[in-house]
Amino acid sequence: MRRPTSLTLRLTLLFSAVATVVLLTFGWIIEHSLDRHFESEDIKELGMIFEVVEQSLTTLEPGHDLAQLRQRFDDLLVGHHGPRLHISDASGKVLYSSPDPDLSRVPQTSARQLPQGSVQRWSDGAHNYRVMTRKVTTGSGGLYTVITAVTIDFHLHFLNRFHRTLWLMVLGGIIAMGIMGWVAVRHGHRPLHTMVEQISRIHTDKLNTRLAPEAVPAELTELAESFNELLQRMEESFNRLANFSADIAHELRTPVTNLMTQTQVALSQTRSAEEYQEILYSSMEEYERMAQMIGDMLFLAKADNQLNPLQTEKINLEKELHNLFDYYEAWAEGHKVSLKLEGSAQLRGDRLMLRRALSNLLSNAIRYTPENSQVTVRLGQSKKGTTIVVQNPGTPLPAEHLSRVFDRFYRTDPSRQRSGEGAGLGLAIVKSIIESHGGRIVATSDASGTRFSISLPN
Repeated sequence: MRRPTSLTLRLTLLFSAVATVVLLTFGWIIEHSLDRHFESEDIKELGMIFEVVEQSLTTLEPGHDLAQLRQRFDDLLVGHHGPRLHISDASGKVLYSSPDPDLSRVPQTSARQLPQGSVQRWSDGAHNYRVMTRKVTTGSGGLYTVITAVTIDFHLHFLNRFHRTLWLMVLGGIIAMGIMGWVAVRHGHRPLHTMVEQISRIHTDKLNTRLAPEAVPAELTELAESFNELLQRMEESFNRLANFSADIAHELRTPVTNLMTQTQVALSQTRSAEEYQEILYSSMEEYERMAQMIGDMLFLAKADNQLNPLQTEKINLEKELHNLFDYYEAWAEGHKVSLKLEGSAQLRGDRLMLRRALSNLLSNAIRYTPENSQVTVRLGQSKKGTTIVVQNPGTPLPAEHLSRVFDRFYRTDPSRQRSGEGAGLGLAIVKSIIESHGGRIVATSDASGTRFSISLPN
């Protein structure tokens, strides 16, 4: 795959392109305006000459003195910038004509009466002229064609030099703006390079490092805040992973130590078959506990990587809970705890996974419910979804425990971790199952007891 063009080059080229368009536009406007100015001045001068000629022709009387008339036109042209004049009557007879050039060769196809006059550019091969052609009718009914012209060689020469100078300046401006744009982009990217240097120095032992959003430009503030949030999540995940590894080692060390001790004691002297059998039963309990913990860890690992596909079906939660009540009835009676179900609900989900989650919540509630008390499960259903609340009375949990009660291997009472209560993965599994169904579980606790509230989509 082709590597994308660098951001610096992109911005420099964009900056240069904008500068090119702007400078070329201004250059064209200046050049066009200057050309229009010269044209306007030439037309103005031609118009002044024509007005005087027209006045002279309209007062022309029959039997006029041609020599005197020519002298009048010669005097008229004095004081102007090299004008030329050609006058002819309707029969083509020349009344007056400047010596050079021969304006009778000017094409007459465009000679027509216009409010501003008919103006065209014409060249005799040696010089360039701007020519105005008009018709004049005298008081006696005579019709004359008046052609006036001014040379524009000086104007064209000036415009050509100005054109070259202007476009050289435009080209130089484009190059200068491109270089300045590159410098500006590099300078503008300096805070970004600084951020990259800070990020490159972050290692696993420095995940608590944070960028300072107030120290970067406003455009990079959101990037710095997003990166800080990413670091926060990474730090929390890394700490959980480190604690998880330590907890695994701790949880596995205890049963392995027990098994080694029992085996060493068993091998220390000869024993009867009944004694060996008792030792094996004791070892089997440790094996079962280890197998359960390993199974729970494997389930959570698959859930983290979304490897536990849901086998969805329609579930009657009231029926499922009654079955669980029957299963835990003997154990609850042993703890002098009663079970109560309120409400009903149905939803689509994975029956076995939801049964496991509810089973973990029930066993947890029975374990921590005082004698002669009751565990209550409430079901509710609405258009928004299904709610399940598992509540048991007892000592309220402190806020620091509520925030971590779903963490793996976490126990609110570490001194009871060897009392057959499992490895501390039950509630973590519950949260994983609920979230895999698109739901949410929240733990609350007060003087009336502890509640686990589940919200599931229908």
